[in-house]
Amino acid sequence: MNPVASGRQKQTGHAAVARRAALAALLLVLGQPAGAASERQRGAAEPITIRAEEITRFRKGSETTRFGELSFLGGLQFSSFDSRLEGISAIRLDASGARFLAVTDKGSWLAGRISRDAAGRPTGFADATIAPLRDRLGRPIYGKALGDAESLAVDGNTAYVGFEQHHRIWAYDIDRLDSGRARNLPMPIPVQELRANKGLETLAIAPEASPVHGALVAVSEHSIDRDGNLFAGIVGERAGEGVFKVRRDAKWEVSDGDFLPDGDMLILERRFEGIFGGLGIRIRRIPAEDIRPGSLADGPVIFEADLADEIDNMEGLDVWQDDEGRTRLTLVSDDNGSIFQRNLLLEFVLEDGADRRTAVGQ
Repeated sequence: MNPVASGRQKQTGHAAVARRAALAALLLVLGQPAGAASERQRGAAEPITIRAEEITRFRKGSETTRFGELSFLGGLQFSSFDSRLEGISAIRLDASGARFLAVTDKGSWLAGRISRDAAGRPTGFADATIAPLRDRLGRPIYGKALGDAESLAVDGNTAYVGFEQHHRIWAYDIDRLDSGRARNLPMPIPVQELRANKGLETLAIAPEASPVHGALVAVSEHSIDRDGNLFAGIVGERAGEGVFKVRRDAKWEVSDGDFLPDGDMLILERRFEGIFGGLGIRIRRIPAEDIRPGSLADGPVIFEADLADEIDNMEGLDVWQDDEGRTRLTLVSDDNGSIFQRNLLLEFVLEDGADRRTAVGQ
């Protein structure tokens, strides 16, 4: 057994150690160097070199560090000569904030380690490996048609991946990502309600102490009901499976989300209004009590940024607690394989509500 604590609540004691051990084991699975076995399995993991440059200022030309309820810590602009790095759409970190697992919208796993300085700021990547996701027969997936992975959640020994175009949620054993088969999960949202390229952009595991009791929660990017609200859903009998909605603002689309320790959910959104309207991102905080079957969830904007800041097509959001007990947010972008876009990793500290952040799971 290779337990990975979900990280959706503050990790302490056994849970934190277990989660670190699981992602370490994951890297052993995905990190075999090419040629390590006499007969390498088709689609086995391979090392990938990632070049990175540090981002020390979030607002261009400014020393400002506080933005809404977040404080900027640092970031990376990164790239690779290997085109498989393109299209990172979701990321999850271990309890230490060092090791990570990500998926791309071309059907790959990406795993590795984030190097950090003494202050915990990201400085680069190490031990990075990449491998294709596998289908229900254990065959590697290649290409975007079936491999359009857009969301990722980790709970225990299981990684959940949400796909667009051919809408589905597949579950994988973490210690067999390089060789195992995908398992199909029931869809929490009626498939007929999901738009072709606007499907399950968010998967996240709620804290056990939240009203939905450790359930897997999904939110769509731009699949809306007749009132213009986003479809979302809860998976898991303990939580009461069912559909709920998230209020949508016309200019914004959901790109990822994750839970805070108190059960509130942070939802990352982006807008693109063409050359003149520009690009923007924001984060909303959805109250825990709004996440239940039949509800219409909404919450305040706690952070917003635009092209005056170091952003791009931000697609991934992960929440974790550092050694100082601070709630950290890690955001990652999808460069779409375009020379006009960038792969970014940005990290912030959530400054508001310290008491609420540590109230659950203590």
